[in-house]
Amino acid sequence: MLRTTAAMTLLATLVSGAAWTAAPAGPPPPGNGNRIGIGIGNGNGNGTNVLVVGVDSRAGLSKAEKNRLHVGGKGCNCTDVMMLVHLSRDSRRASVVSLPRDSYVEYADGSGVRGKINGAYARGGRTLTVKTVEKVTGLRVDHFLETGFTGFEQTINGLGGATLCTDRHLQDENSGLDMTPGMHHADGNNALRFVRARHVERPGDLGRVRRQQRTVSDLLTRLTAEGALADPAAAAETAATLLKSVRTDDHTGVADLVRIGLALARLRPERTEFATVPIKEFDHRVPGVGSTLVWHEARSRALWKALAQGRPITGDPAVQPVPRTPVPTDPAGITVRIDDAGAAAGLRAAGFVVTDASAQAPAVRPAGPPVIRYAPGRESDAATLAAALPGARRQVVPGHDGAFDVAVGARKPEVRAVTYDRNVAEGAPVTADRLGCLSGRTRSAR
Repeated sequence: MLRTTAAMTLLATLVSGAAWTAAPAGPPPPGNGNRIGIGIGNGNGNGTNVLVVGVDSRAGLSKAEKNRLHVGGKGCNCTDVMMLVHLSRDSRRASVVSLPRDSYVEYADGSGVRGKINGAYARGGRTLTVKTVEKVTGLRVDHFLETGFTGFEQTINGLGGATLCTDRHLQDENSGLDMTPGMHHADGNNALRFVRARHVERPGDLGRVRRQQRTVSDLLTRLTAEGALADPAAAAETAATLLKSVRTDDHTGVADLVRIGLALARLRPERTEFATVPIKEFDHRVPGVGSTLVWHEARSRALWKALAQGRPITGDPAVQPVPRTPVPTDPAGITVRIDDAGAAAGLRAAGFVVTDASAQAPAVRPAGPPVIRYAPGRESDAATLAAALPGARRQVVPGHDGAFDVAVGARKPEVRAVTYDRNVAEGAPVTADRLGCLSGRTRSAR
């Protein structure tokens, strides 16, 4: 029963990736009864929308617990994480969309005030949070879940740990994360650090959001593979247990959680989508508010329209245009030394920071394609440079400096224009079978 309870708790808390916040226990405040529906296909026309949030609060945590969980500092009583889970009316597809905490929106309280979306909770609790999400997405929220973050640790441990993966060393002093490249079996405490870290890879929230999505995908894959949600009777019993620690609106109960849980568990990975709202400006400065994220109007509008009409968001060019040669990192941040003047000019035109080293080129160039040499840990940037030099070979050189050295061979290189779109690199719509560490494994068919 412990494993089944853990499975049901994970379903409710991790389907949003928001289970690292400290929501207090106890009965929830009044919900929005005039909007809340019951079950899958509840009159919303094209499915059910579940808003799951995590609140940045340390209320109720002792100093020892804060130290153990590495969550020092003062909470803001705002939503640290927000995800909208859309279940199609026929229960054959789920779309999990992350709404970054720094999204710059107008609050739905009639004040005309704009600020970060995470501030809606501090201004008006769950009621204003839900109304603001509805305002900016045009979608109705049918269910609301607010999660706690000590429960995250306990649930991961109860399930026997979580599978986490990274292709580079991740270290973040604020969250306590220190993870080497590869796949790792982590306990609840280390999993918490993984999904909370903000100061790794690129600064900010989008990289963290993608790690949260990957963790959710892998946990859901594991739960369904183990049959943890296959028995409706057991799911109902564990849902009742879940409601003792997870806060909901006053019209979401055991029956709703069971229906949602069973629907998610029966989906194959290719029918579960993960995305982040497309962003137009990644550092929009607002006096008194700080650095914010401004949504891409056309792409985000297409995203909400697709969900409202019951269509998949993956593969929709209106949501995410397909660039000709997409690359994972920005060429403007990559310094290259290359020993060919023509190729140097081509790479410079493609946006790289280039030093023409043709004066040091050998009199007789070696046979073969260009060779890219670089320091360990620069794999993503190397992939970007290699995309601009089709056919180039990559070579990791321990102790190499921060620049990339390209030695051109006897065959003159082609230089290709590349397209860096941070939305593609960090939050493009993707199905679970292409996202997680366990993407090669399948869930039960429905």
